[in-house]
Amino acid sequence: MKRKLAKLFSAVLLVMLALVGCDNYTTADVDNQMIVQETLSDNQGTPTDINYSLERYNLTRRAYWVNGQREKANSLICSIEKPLGYIVLLTDNGAVLGSFVVDGKVSSLNSFLTPNYIEEYYSNGATINKELADVDGSFGENDNGIFFFTPDGKYMEWTGTYLYSDIPFEVDDPVLKVGEVDE
Repeated sequence: MKRKLAKLFSAVLLVMLALVGCDNYTTADVDNQMIVQETLSDNQGTPTDINYSLERYNLTRRAYWVNGQREKANSLICSIEKPLGYIVLLTDNGAVLGSFVVDGKVSSLNSFLTPNYIEEYYSNGATINKELADVDGSFGENDNGIFFFTPDGKYMEWTGTYLYSDIPFEVDDPVLKVGEVDE
């Protein structure tokens, strides 16, 4: 099935390239790259033995937290031992705003437990994308950024630059960028 999809994708890509008239690479280059991609996917497939997702745990915990159910968020049981991480939040000019220990992992504000739309198919062959509400009943997008929890149960969101590691570290002498900001 993967090979059929890859071949179909390759054929569609070749047609698109022919229509666009791109001169930077040839159809042979595209075919070769698709073969490489198939080989790598076959040799290093998607793991199928992950039994628990810290991302889904964080998303469930966040759903409770941001909807006023903080006790549920803090009492949510994690089935695996959560790692500790370490994060430094940086301002646009490089100053350290804060550093925190992360309980589990950092997650994207744009990760969701369910898809944000489904395709509905009609007997006449038409399809339509139907937007689905998030778990809190709302529609739309989140800010681009991250969220995490601290070991003492505090919730943090950040939409800026950060440095994250699974080893403890401190930024003693941050380098500040000084200059005009392009707007």
